Amino acid sequence: MQLTDIHATLAERGSRYGAFEDHATISQGIKIAYGLHHKSNWHGKLAYDQREALEMFAHKIARILNGDPNYADSWVDIAGYATLVADRLAKEAP
Repeated sequence: MQLTDIHATLAERGSRYGAFEDHATISQGIKIAYGLHHKSNWHGKLAYDQREALEMFAHKIARILNGDPNYADSWVDIAGYATLVADRLAKEAP
């Protein structure tokens, strides 16, 4: 991929999701909040897929808050990650 292609992709994503620095601030703030409370399950009780799904939620929520809130793909992605975890839990249920 050419550097000009990368810049074109970044420009397109920026128009959809907003400035990356702003997105990062929102996303990191959400992720920090996950573990702030000393009784939070974030510290040791969550499986890797649960933690990853929650981190992806933060990423997608930040895109929604910082960019185009009407871009359905962001909402579908959140539902997809939740479904992946829910499906695994259902398979493991007694």
